Amino acid sequence: MGGHREKDEGDSDAALLRAVAAGDSAAMAALYDRHAGWLHARLTRRCADAEVVREVLQDTFVTVWRSAHGHRGEEAGGWLWTIAARRLVDARRAHQRAARLETTPMNSPTDETRVGWAQAAAAPSAEDRVLAGLEYGDVGTALDRISPELREVLRATVVDGLTTREAARLLGIPEGTVKSRALRARAELRAALAQLNPSPMGGPA
Repeated sequence: MGGHREKDEGDSDAALLRAVAAGDSAAMAALYDRHAGWLHARLTRRCADAEVVREVLQDTFVTVWRSAHGHRGEEAGGWLWTIAARRLVDARRAHQRAARLETTPMNSPTDETRVGWAQAAAAPSAEDRVLAGLEYGDVGTALDRISPELREVLRATVVDGLTTREAARLLGIPEGTVKSRALRARAELRAALAQLNPSPMGGPA
């Protein structure tokens, strides 16, 4: 395992992932060193619980180690963030399931944890803070009412936090299509939410 890699091609993300798929732990370490910092920063913006962020980051790279052979050459950053974002969604779902089963009184540690999760999704705008909860409540109901191609763009750009370029590569569509669908999706989602609840996204676009 390991061995010398030519710097130009061998140190690319794609080459590192091929080496990881072959069981190269040195390549895995190099990939971690290259990407763990920004992944941790993005996860921290989405989740206030530092321990959960550490666990999600660890789970992300465990997944990479196990599934690097499935990488199809798309931009590694988008692929890695998609894994990390989905691990975070899984963690949130697991917490919510556990919280529903809890019967402890108010002001317990469980309630403090619930508050932490409620504050976890930090996004640039009020609308994005609402959209970050796409899986849940009225937003989830409204999301089900918009077309699938618009829904997947919102999931990629808001839930997964991908850039327009990353989302385009992930979804296999042009960047311009991602932008136009994102605008249409937000408009349709606002309209659907207005029918359910006029307040969450009732401000100007």
